[in-house]
Amino acid sequence: MTSFQFGNVVVVEGNKIGVIVKSWDGVERSHDVYVRMYNGVKEYKERDIRHYVYSKELTEEELEFYW
Repeated sequence: MTSFQFGNVVVVEGNKIGVIVKSWDGVERSHDVYVRMYNGVKEYKERDIRHYVYSKELTEEELEFYW
């Protein structure tokens, strides 16, 4: 099971914001991410993607999920 799904706002390559547009199953799960800075879609391995955290105070449970 994945922690990402279509439409999730994510962070890739350190600080670039993107949106999940497609997910791929395989030996290592990956996702196609539209990255506005590139004005295009790139494929990223799930381990290289983080959830974008909106500006707000996180609960303990949210902090655990994020890390």
